[in-house]
Order: sequence, then C-alpha cells, then structure tokens
Amino acid sequence: MKLVSWNVNGIRAAIKKDFVESLEFLDTDVLCLQETKAQDDQISEALQEIKGYHVYSNSAIKKGYSGTAIITKNKPINVTKGIDVEEFDSEGRTLTAEFEKFILVTVYTPNSQNGLKRIEYRQAWDKAFQDYIIKLNKIKPVIVCGDLNVAHQAIDIKNDKSNYNKTSGYTQIEIDGLTSILSKGFIDSFRFFNPNEVKYSWWSYRFDSRSKNTGWRLDYFLVNEELKANMIDAEIHNEIFGSDHCPVSIKLKF
Repeated sequence: MKLVSWNVNGIRAAIKKDFVESLEFLDTDVLCLQETKAQDDQISEALQEIKGYHVYSNSAIKKGYSGTAIITKNKPINVTKGIDVEEFDSEGRTLTAEFEKFILVTVYTPNSQNGLKRIEYRQAWDKAFQDYIIKLNKIKPVIVCGDLNVAHQAIDIKNDKSNYNKTSGYTQIEIDGLTSILSKGFIDSFRFFNPNEVKYSWWSYRFDSRSKNTGWRLDYFLVNEELKANMIDAEIHNEIFGSDHCPVSIKLKF
C-alpha cells in the first residue's frame, strides 16, 4: 500500500500545473493534501476529473486559506474533521481516515509566522495535536502525514545556523514539539530509511531556491512503532513540481 502526502499550495492552482499527471505518476492508493486553499465544494469541483478515488476534505472557515483533503481508492471506515478542540478546528488543518489496519491523520500544522508572532498558538497546537493522536492510537495504530512546518534536525535544513531560533519552522520550541511526538512511539519514516540523506521537501519561491536546492524538509510520514514491521520504504519526490512543496510517500505491507 502506498500513501502520499503533498502540500499543494492551492488545489485549484495545482490542477493547472500537471496535478493529474503527477497523481498518475505517483500511482498511490491514498493521497493526502494540505493547504488546499478552497472550500469543500470547490475541492470537489477541482477534482471531478479524477476517477477511481473517493474525495474527502476539511476546509477553513476563512476562504482561500489552509485546508486539508484525502483522496483514496479504498473507502475508509470513517472520516472525521478536526481534533475536537474548538480553538483549533476552524482552520481545516486536520482530516482523519480510519482504515482496516490503521488510522491515517493528515495535518497542516500552523506556521509560527514572520517574527514568530504565532509561536504560542503553535506551541499550544502541538500539545493538543499530540494528545489527539495518542488518543486515536488506543483504537488502532496511527500514521500521521503532512506539512508539519518544522525542520527537525540540522540535516533537514540548508542553512541551519542562520535560521535557528530566528526563523519560523526552526525554533527549539517547534523542534521540541516534533521530538515529543516521536518520543510517544512514532517513527520519522524518511529518516528511518535514510538516516544520512540530505533531501528537502520545500523551497522558497524567492532567490531561485529550488534550482539551488536551498530547502527545508517540512513534510513527513510519522508511523506508530506498532507498524514498524509493515514499513517498506519512504521517499521524497523532489522530481515533482507544481507547488513550493514536493510530495512525500511511504510504502507499507499488510
């Protein structure tokens, strides 16, 4: 079974940039999207040409902002929106699908913003989200995927020293948030299979960053340790364009 996660930076824009061809190339059973920037009806309309998949979405109240979606060949047992915390559930940042062997959560983690203006909100989010997935894991093993908006280690960011504790996505508070999740029995799948590989999943649109590979690894598949033996491989598909992020994937056997 192949799962793919992709921050598309606007699904309606992505559709105009070879999204359908990329989906065919990825040949995935489940595609999780973040930052759809569209309402539920707009997502359904944008994806109407895609055949053979069930489409689910969670949109922000604010139009053209945030949002997540799951596109899956196999119909889930259940799909739920949000993390059951009113403060965080208005921005469409999580979508959860229960399958036979696992629960899949796709997430678009809040950005702490320029000047770290939203760092306290982000810190509270990280705690609430961790509590949510730990609760789910009591039901079935959980897989978390999405744009976690943090480079976890120095290997995950091109210019680590100049960004540390200065730039959103690479502060100790944000790093600690991910470290805490991993300490609760989750595996960073890409780093598990590729402990020393330098590979990024996001590049700024500025300064010709992608061609220079001045990037960050912000997109993850976190797999509960109960599924460790089921993992086959994890990849970052930086050959695929269409967004400032590229897709990431994981393969599992059941």
